[in-house]
Amino acid sequence: MSVNRDFPRQASSTGSTDSKSSRNFFRGLGERWLSRRAPRSRDITLNHSRLFILPTRAGLGYLLVTALLWLLATNYENNLVFALTFLLISVFVILPVHTFANLSGLRLQLLGTEAAFAGDFAEAQINLSRTDKRQREWIQICWPPEEGAYVDLCEVASADFRIALPALQRGRIQAPRLRIESRFPLGLFRCWSRIDLDVEFLVYPRPLTAGPLPLGEALVEGTSGQVRRGGDDYASLKPYQPGDSLRHLAWKQYAAGRDLYSKEYESRTDTRLWLDWELLDGRDVETRLSNLCDWVLQAEKQGVAYGLRIPGTTLPPSLGTEHQQRVLSALALFPKWGG
Repeated sequence: MSVNRDFPRQASSTGSTDSKSSRNFFRGLGERWLSRRAPRSRDITLNHSRLFILPTRAGLGYLLVTALLWLLATNYENNLVFALTFLLISVFVILPVHTFANLSGLRLQLLGTEAAFAGDFAEAQINLSRTDKRQREWIQICWPPEEGAYVDLCEVASADFRIALPALQRGRIQAPRLRIESRFPLGLFRCWSRIDLDVEFLVYPRPLTAGPLPLGEALVEGTSGQVRRGGDDYASLKPYQPGDSLRHLAWKQYAAGRDLYSKEYESRTDTRLWLDWELLDGRDVETRLSNLCDWVLQAEKQGVAYGLRIPGTTLPPSLGTEHQQRVLSALALFPKWGG
């Protein structure tokens, strides 16, 4: 009995796997065909080889109503219904020309991208322009399933806009193909294109609270930082005061007939901070990177110069926006198999 129960389950699992493999196979074929028909570029002009057009659900409903009217006119030999049917057919024939023309000749250029933290949205800035004087309306540009941006080119010849893509994981992420579409003027036809603007995002690790900055790791070396009295480096002479150590008395100056002085010593504490991989020992790779990311943001906010030490990369201590971007980029591009 157990064999009979388990057999259909096993067959179903195998069928599901085969179905998934078939979908992936045909999806791969479609992507390769699309890559040849609409190759990757950061400056794309839409033409007949890149555009596709089909009726929408509303358009199919429109056709169905037109067919019913035709049957009604034929059965009852009603000239008025015949005239209405021919009018609807004429509109349906003319509409795809206008829908296609609304996208044909548009030019898209990638202007730049902005880095983001994992879990946020990465944004790309794109310019859309028309190459002729025709007005363009109802244009949607998005990364499905996101809604994206809606752009009209009526009073202006070009427009800059931003669209966002969820940044799901850290690293250098190649964005999928954009979809640009229009259903102008009546929504009965949908003209669209799948374009690859070669959009690449840098995604930083998601900041994960790591506690306060490890300021106890500040170096006690170098020539800059805060002066700490009582160190080992000779600094100056000061008039002798009762209680000063005899070891610090300036006997040479006293022997030369001068007043009694004490030698003053100091050391300089370098307050620059090192954000070190080893300070987070015992945590997995992604947690360490997220904790280091949190420390970077804390150090910038507090104005503490900081450096980074991770396997394969050392960035000297500094401060400022450029330094922060270099450090966060190093964390973002850390190998996922590292540790």
